[in-house]
Order: sequence, then structure tokens, then C-alpha cells
Amino acid sequence: MNAKGYLEGAPELVTEVATSSASLDAREKLATYRRAGVAEYVLWRTEDESLDWWALEEDEYQPLGAGGDGFLRSRVFPGLWLDSAALLAGDGAKVMETLQLGLQSAEHAAFVAELQRRAK
Repeated sequence: MNAKGYLEGAPELVTEVATSSASLDAREKLATYRRAGVAEYVLWRTEDESLDWWALEEDEYQPLGAGGDGFLRSRVFPGLWLDSAALLAGDGAKVMETLQLGLQSAEHAAFVAELQRRAK
């Protein structure tokens, strides 16, 4: 925060739902977000029925791959898990089930504990 109490800097995570212009927007936005230092960018391209999740590594975005269980896992927010197949299939219950699994994980508990420690 600055002296006036406003947040400064780039967000850690940007998510977007896009339609027809997604492919063009993604290239431009990836460059803009990289320059700003956004750590992760998620793009759900509804018309293409696909989802991309990129993580910033050494000043370049790399696709974030799914784990062996098919879940995408945020590196910035441990416990933020996404079942992209369920999302693309419109299975909201499965999406929420996966999110709840992530929120119950040891990684998320450690993340929350660290945030609480820093807040003191």
C-alpha cells in the first residue's frame, strides 16, 4: 500500500472469459500482463471451448500444465485448483468439488498460515 492506503503493483492473478477475439486479445494481453508482472493469467475461450492458464517464469509466460489428476493448480494461490474438463463441460458441481479439495489441501493450509503470520 502507498501512503494514502491504496494498493500498488500488478495483481498476482488475472482471469478472463472471452469469445471471438480471444486469440488476438491473448497475445496482446500476455505481453501487457508480462510487462506489468502479473504472475498468472487464465483465459477461458468460450467459443473455442478451451482454457489456458499461464504462469510467469523468468519474465516469460509458460503454460501451466495439469497434474496427473487433470487439475490445474495455481502456483500463486496454493489450494486454488481447477478441473478444466469439468468447467468446459459445464459441470459446475465437479468444478466446486475440485475447488473444495484444493481448499482442504495441506498446501492451502500452509498458505493461509503464512498469510496470518504476516498479518500479525
